Amino acid sequence: MNAPALRAVIADDQALVRTGFGMILAADGIEVTAEAADGAEAVDAVRRTRPDVVLMDIRMPGMDGIEATRRILGGGPDGCDGTRVIILTTYDLDHYVYAALTAGASGFLLKDVTPEHLVAAVRLVRSGDALLAPTITRRLIERFAHREESPRTGLHRDLSGLTPRELEVLRLLATGLSNAELADRLFLSPTTVKTHVGRILSKLDLRDRVQAVVLAYESGLISPQGQPGTD
Repeated sequence: MNAPALRAVIADDQALVRTGFGMILAADGIEVTAEAADGAEAVDAVRRTRPDVVLMDIRMPGMDGIEATRRILGGGPDGCDGTRVIILTTYDLDHYVYAALTAGASGFLLKDVTPEHLVAAVRLVRSGDALLAPTITRRLIERFAHREESPRTGLHRDLSGLTPRELEVLRLLATGLSNAELADRLFLSPTTVKTHVGRILSKLDLRDRVQAVVLAYESGLISPQGQPGTD
């Protein structure tokens, strides 16, 4: 029995971007259930069509992509369980991207992404993983995590429920290591590392690895220089 087709919503105020991305996804068998020109339309489209993934521009007229992401992932009347959000941006160090990650987005893509990378990213996020480009995401968090008082993100900052090994895994994960790299560093099997990561996300009520990285910085577990925190 074939798996159900992957379904996506594209939210961007530029019609050419929506059309171009839509053609790329459709060519790979991904169904575009709706397009949206602003955040309010995106929220409505998600509520109506229940997609697996939303490609969400940040800067749109009216309701921006950050607020739309909060509403879609916030569990309220506009929320949609199981939907993942990928942020679209022109600049990889835009502080709005950091706000979107803390709102629950599963990662971000630059708008000049290649067609192959776009499709791979949508499929990766749909599978439940996070689109975590280690060097860019780490730079982004290092730049903004301690610079501004972010609004309440809903992330738990009490790490006391983690075992020493889980704290070690979280600390290394926050430096941008993949599961394979974590396994090599800790002399564990990839399956064991995946189990540890899953338990960390479950115990801390986190959506994915992106939120785990954000929390590691905001809780002081790791400093912006990539060293263990002093908190």
